[in-house]
Amino acid sequence: MQNFQLLKRICEEPGVSGFERRIRNLVLEQLKGLADEVTIDNMGNVIALKRGKERKRVMVAAHMDEIGFIVNHIDSKGFVRFLPLGGFDPKTLTAQRVIIHGRQDVLGVMGSKPIHIMKTEERTKVVPISDYFIDTGLPKEEVEKLIGVGDPITRERSLVKIGDCVTGKSLDNRVSVFILLETLRALQGVAIPYDLYATFTVQEEVGLRGAMGSVGEISPDFGFGLDVTIAYDVPGSTGREQVTCLGGGAAIKILDGSVISDYRMVNYLKGLSKTEDIQTQLELLPAGGTDTAALQRYGKKGSIAGAISIPLRNMHQVTEMANTADIVGCIHLLTAAIRELDSYNWDFSADHTGGGHPDRPTTHFDWM
Repeated sequence: MQNFQLLKRICEEPGVSGFERRIRNLVLEQLKGLADEVTIDNMGNVIALKRGKERKRVMVAAHMDEIGFIVNHIDSKGFVRFLPLGGFDPKTLTAQRVIIHGRQDVLGVMGSKPIHIMKTEERTKVVPISDYFIDTGLPKEEVEKLIGVGDPITRERSLVKIGDCVTGKSLDNRVSVFILLETLRALQGVAIPYDLYATFTVQEEVGLRGAMGSVGEISPDFGFGLDVTIAYDVPGSTGREQVTCLGGGAAIKILDGSVISDYRMVNYLKGLSKTEDIQTQLELLPAGGTDTAALQRYGKKGSIAGAISIPLRNMHQVTEMANTADIVGCIHLLTAAIRELDSYNWDFSADHTGGGHPDRPTTHFDWM
């Protein structure tokens, strides 16, 4: 799988909400030569500008931060207590390895009350996050030399190939960071119609905070969210619960708990999927949200906003899974969407039933 090593580096680099320095440095390294201008705003969002033929503004947002934890107490025996940064499914934490990023990286194990001494009623309940602790195997004196209150914590998990998929930590949303970088690579030497602001945002997992700031500054005319979505296509699910299916292609967002995508953008992406021969599926997510909401609402005039979503199993758990063909499809669709943006009639009075330009050649990718 070409470029798998880059995706692996991006996913494994630590960077919980508010502590994105290491993943930001990797993004900056990868952006060299891919944009006309790269800036970092006061919040730490990375904004890569690729100039277009006209001064309309297109913003794509892919958040860099991952869910994780933060140290809030070290007890008398050296066990570390913590608070979550972002939403987490607690049932997946038992006996999992984590890394505490203190004065140096310290490996630890999530611990909780052993099942052998639980009361009968306790055995049937999910252990709440507040009952977990981290065991570093070190005495309190050594722990306090290396770790302090306020240090971030990430999951210890490598990215590996499995069947037609990849699995590991932080595919939410590092897979989108990868897709946006590869899209910029695909657009090298291509004259795009409008100025593109490829934005790698911070603190999405705790409330879209980075995107709100960057959108306010950029004030885009068009906005593309780039994030994962639920693929609940496993035993026990019903058709209406699945949202998307792994291997079903790039997902075109219609709505989630925070946004209703502009119908013009939905139809534009649907039309492009036909003219570019890209497998896609539609996403209607009843809860949750992404930077798409900020893209739509926080500019000076709002924006024509939509989103391309990557189906993901086991979201907000210790290890997540995405399909490589879906990832390639998202790169293809986003690249075409940016390249063809001036070929569509965005007027409210137009008949918005198609998308793309049938006379323009398609671009094919074979990266995975």
